[in-house]
This record gives sequence, C-alpha cells and structure tokens, in this order.
Amino acid sequence: QFQLAESGGGPVHYGGSLRLSCVVSGSALEGHAIAWFRQAPGKDREGISSMTSTGEEIHYIDAVKGRFTISRDNVKRMIYLEMNSLTPEDTAVYYCAATPSRVSGSWSFQAGWYDYWGQGTQVTVSA
Repeated sequence: QFQLAESGGGPVHYGGSLRLSCVVSGSALEGHAIAWFRQAPGKDREGISSMTSTGEEIHYIDAVKGRFTISRDNVKRMIYLEMNSLTPEDTAVYYCAATPSRVSGSWSFQAGWYDYWGQGTQVTVSA
C-alpha cells in the first residue's frame, strides 16, 4: 500500500529555515505527481507547491514563491520541501501528497486530486 510520512518540522525563529522530508513506502515514486499542502489552525488546507510526475513542471503559490523549493528523489523515494526566510504566517501543519499521473492534468493545488497523504508535521515560526 502506498504510504507517506513527513518529518523535519519544529520551532524556528523569524527568518529561519527548515527542510521537510516525506518518506514514500509501498510503491515506487515514479509516475506520481507530488505536492505539499499546509493547514493553519482555523483555516482550510491549502496547496503551496506541486510537481508533475516527470518533474517538468513545478508550481508554487505566490506566498511561498522564491522562498520554498519542492524536490524529489525517486531512487530514495523521498519528497522534500526546503523552506527559507520563514515568517509567522508560515506556521501550520505541513502535509506531503502524491497521486498517480492523471489523464487530464499533471498537477493540482486541489486536495481532492491527490490519492495519498502523510500525517502532517508541525512548523511553528516565532516573531
């Protein structure tokens, strides 16, 4: 069974950096589109970065563009999110997600598009 598990979250000061990791097990990562989502208390889960199955297209929301970098290692079956210049507005539970490549569309910021999810890891940025 395809499974994902995030790690690397924690407390950081304003302007700090974190590298989140997502371990994939149960199946090869090849052929899957991937994404990172986050959810702050009292807010909806939002997609922040998505990558097509081949890595040819990478998308970020404006709030994280230039600060966050999504990457993957299909051999290690790992998904990463490098986060820099963190601010309190980045405080949230972060989730990795993956899904088999779709017939129509190769990426999405819609949570319902993804079949597999990690349990989340907390990121807290203090002022």
